[in-house]
This record gives sequence, structure tokens and C-alpha cells, in this order.
Amino acid sequence: MSDCPSLSTCPFFNDKMKDMPGTASVIKRNYCQGDNSKCARFLVAKAIGKEKVPLDLYPVNLDRANKIIKENS
Repeated sequence: MSDCPSLSTCPFFNDKMKDMPGTASVIKRNYCQGDNSKCARFLVAKAIGKEKVPLDLYPVNLDRANKIIKENS
């Protein structure tokens, strides 16, 4: 699988993580580059649209992602 299609414009990295490049790099490697099916942000965007992804949704927060998807499906 390739990089997440939203990686270059993801508000999570461009806003929340801009001052933490080391942490952002680790998260990108684990959630955005390769298998993005583990990324909560990617799952919400794919299921119900990018506009429904909360700015404060962390890639690791799958429980919250599933709740958002369920509430908006």
C-alpha cells in the first residue's frame, strides 16, 4: 500500500504536529506510510468523508473513529 492520499494536506500533521517533528515522523511511519488502514483519520475519511474528520482525532484513536462512523452512517 502507498502513502495516505491526504498525508501532504493532513491538518493533524500540518497544525497539531508541526512543532513535534520527531513524534510526527514516528506516527507518519506507523499510520500514514504503507498500511493506512490502522489510521483513525483515514478510516473516518474513507467511510463518511474528509469533512467529517475532527481536527483533534489522533491516528491511534480507533475507538473514537468507529463511534464517529457509526453516528454518521
